[in-house]
Amino acid sequence: MARINLLPWRETRRQQRRKDFLTAGGVALGVTLGLAVVVHLFVEAMIDAQVTRNRFLEKEIAELDLQIKEIQDLERTKEDLLARMDIIQRLQKSRPEIVRLFDELVTAIPEGLYLTKIEQRGRSVVLEGRAQSNARVSALMSNVERSDWISKPRLMLIENKDKTETGLSHFRLAFNQSNPEGSSEPLSSPPSKPEKRKKRKKRDKKNR
Repeated sequence: MARINLLPWRETRRQQRRKDFLTAGGVALGVTLGLAVVVHLFVEAMIDAQVTRNRFLEKEIAELDLQIKEIQDLERTKEDLLARMDIIQRLQKSRPEIVRLFDELVTAIPEGLYLTKIEQRGRSVVLEGRAQSNARVSALMSNVERSDWISKPRLMLIENKDKTETGLSHFRLAFNQSNPEGSSEPLSSPPSKPEKRKKRKKRDKKNR
């Protein structure tokens, strides 16, 4: 005897479609969640890699900064040594002139006059001292004029003995240091850092 399905066929079909839809939706949701997890893991891996790279770069930059600082310290030390060597060379070149300067001063200073201070600025020499009278200062200037190694005396200051309360005239006198045998480089302050760098660049170009 044949069985007859008493359920409406349309209701059965609707339920089947709903079941298929739910199944497809679940599969799609699972796939979406899986892709989201994969993308999240991939992005996290990229972020970790970038963080590691940044740390490496920061470490390398710190080491480079330290090396740059050491190089700068070495450059400053080198510049100081070059400046000292330059001063020593200038002193060696000017040593004969300094000896000659004191010899000329001994000859030029008249009796009744003595010095309290000698200052040299390049080829200019400034004297300060005491004199029994203004005539002694005039005699000193005349002796400087007659010398071959010192010249162009200039009286910068003179105070009469009645104003100094010491019984002596106070004076300040300047003159130039000459060299009749030939000009030599004057003793002066060492060149500044930009000038030294320019000189080093010129020497490097010549060496190349």
